[in-house]
Amino acid sequence: MATLVFLHAHPDDESSSTAGTMARAAARGDRVVLVVSTDGACGEVAADAVPGESVAARRHRELEASARTLGVARVVWLGYHDSGMTGWPQNHAPGSFMDADPQEAGRRLADVLDEEDADALIGYDWHGNYGHPDHVMVHHVTWAATELAARRPRVLEVSINRDHQARAARLARSRGLPQKMPDPGNPGDDGNPIGTPEVDLRWAVDVRDLAEVKRAALLCHASQASDINAFTSLPDDLFADVFGWEFYREPGIDGLLQVTWPFDGAPWPGTPSRCTCADAGRPLPGDDPDATSDVLPAGRASGTPAGRDVTPGEAS
Repeated sequence: MATLVFLHAHPDDESSSTAGTMARAAARGDRVVLVVSTDGACGEVAADAVPGESVAARRHRELEASARTLGVARVVWLGYHDSGMTGWPQNHAPGSFMDADPQEAGRRLADVLDEEDADALIGYDWHGNYGHPDHVMVHHVTWAATELAARRPRVLEVSINRDHQARAARLARSRGLPQKMPDPGNPGDDGNPIGTPEVDLRWAVDVRDLAEVKRAALLCHASQASDINAFTSLPDDLFADVFGWEFYREPGIDGLLQVTWPFDGAPWPGTPSRCTCADAGRPLPGDDPDATSDVLPAGRASGTPAGRDVTPGEAS
């Protein structure tokens, strides 16, 4: 059994990006710990909010419900305030995560790693997938904690597969749903392209069989109606194609994209890498994404070795 610690920026981020991996790990008997960096106070006010109910309090309850849905063993709140999107006045409000000292926040996270004797830490890529200030800070804090922990963990970085997203967007458009699938060709919140090119990713986790678990986790965050409704109202088959894949970088580990479960064989050596914060943004690929009608990772279609598929509950 491995102990996997997932660091996320806001309540609901776990449901959209790593919910399938978390649910599968829990079903296999691994201990899953969810660390949430901020209170999510810059989110939407719930349509059914009651007098005196804060956005943060509502989102706290929603996160706890999502965690139960996914089989999370422990939830930890780092205690920072939501910084909002780039340029918002909340960016530099007292206690904002964007303005946190990465070493101080890293120490808070390292304390969790030490308490759990964590085998692996899962954070975000170098620009937080799409440049949100709190997501970028997750990356910095992930690596600060890695250096501060008593036992150096293995480190993975969840990322949006830019090529997969382009294929999914094209598939959605072919179904008459362009508004529900953001175009990865557009810049993210920080002006950089969204996500990571497929060639720079290491792991593709097929969680299509857990699509309804992931949808249920998303629905726990019903107050964030704009995104949640758009995601969960996709037709079942399209939802599974789009949200049924989760992608990770593993800095310091070279090789082609592997379509497999990445968490067999614990305990692992600690990551050999250091912070990838200095990585420069990469331009979008010049050629069009794979023109097939499905959204399987292109690595499989183009001959990238695919690892053994693992189903929930299979012994590690």
